[in-house]
Amino acid sequence: MPFIRKIPVFLLLFCCFVNLAGQEMPVKPVSYRLFTPFLFNPAIAGSKDFFSTDILAGFNGKNHAQVISGNARLARSTPQYIASVRSYEFTGIGIGGAAFSEVNPEAHNAGVLLSGSYHFSLNRKALSFLSAGVSARGFYHHYKGDSDLDIPASDFYFPNLDAGLYYYDPRFYAGVSGTNLLGRPQNTDTLSTWLIPATRQYFLYAGAKIVVSRSLNIVIEPSLIAVTDDSLSLDIKKFLKPALRIYAGDFCIGTFFNDFERLSFFFQFRYPRFYVGTFFELPRNTPFYKKPLTAEVALGLNLSKTKTGYSIRSHW
Repeated sequence: MPFIRKIPVFLLLFCCFVNLAGQEMPVKPVSYRLFTPFLFNPAIAGSKDFFSTDILAGFNGKNHAQVISGNARLARSTPQYIASVRSYEFTGIGIGGAAFSEVNPEAHNAGVLLSGSYHFSLNRKALSFLSAGVSARGFYHHYKGDSDLDIPASDFYFPNLDAGLYYYDPRFYAGVSGTNLLGRPQNTDTLSTWLIPATRQYFLYAGAKIVVSRSLNIVIEPSLIAVTDDSLSLDIKKFLKPALRIYAGDFCIGTFFNDFERLSFFFQFRYPRFYVGTFFELPRNTPFYKKPLTAEVALGLNLSKTKTGYSIRSHW
């Protein structure tokens, strides 16, 4: 299906997502939505033809968070001849996993995630795919309590589920997903107004890659994340999260409006076997020394056996 024909379909999906974004786990690092999107849509796990591992760390005043993750498409050996080297071909199965920790003055969140997906090829050249995926999550949430209100500390352990669909080809991608579909456990302490930050989330994720110069390897990639929860509030600034990436060979620069009250930008340099990236958010109308800035760093490794991801640009 030509690219132009896809636009009305995803505009229709987009119009169905006009609500207010709620809370999720993990909330930070913010840049996981840029560098490891399979954390909010499990169908993305295995959509690249290499085994990618990522470490993200974010700092915002007294808040800090870390995520370590990995995802891959499973491969199998192909028939060999005496003079040939070992070769592989990819199956339709994608897998992923992650662990995260987030600490703020009120609480400590931690958890693990296991994802599985299946990728259906939509053409003979295997250039476009439709995938479906699910994730199982395990959460630990520690509320530090409030001594002024005589509210004791509390611990919560609970499971959760995510599910998603994802379409992708060399120039366009789009997906829908839901996270924390089992909701959150109730706080049985009648004196506490503390809510566990694990509400249901619904995501629409779409973007396109536009080649500006093949000789200079310049590619522009606009994208959009629309996120909502079970509420019906209409706050567009919290609902829409646009991003723009500009690739120039192995270098990438961009911006991501996770919060319209802040200016954000990120850099990424993609080496053949690993990448480094940074993400910053600066307050727009407040001096940074009065309101802490967000600083995050990302590291990634390409552990593919086939090494195909090494020579294909813009794969990160």
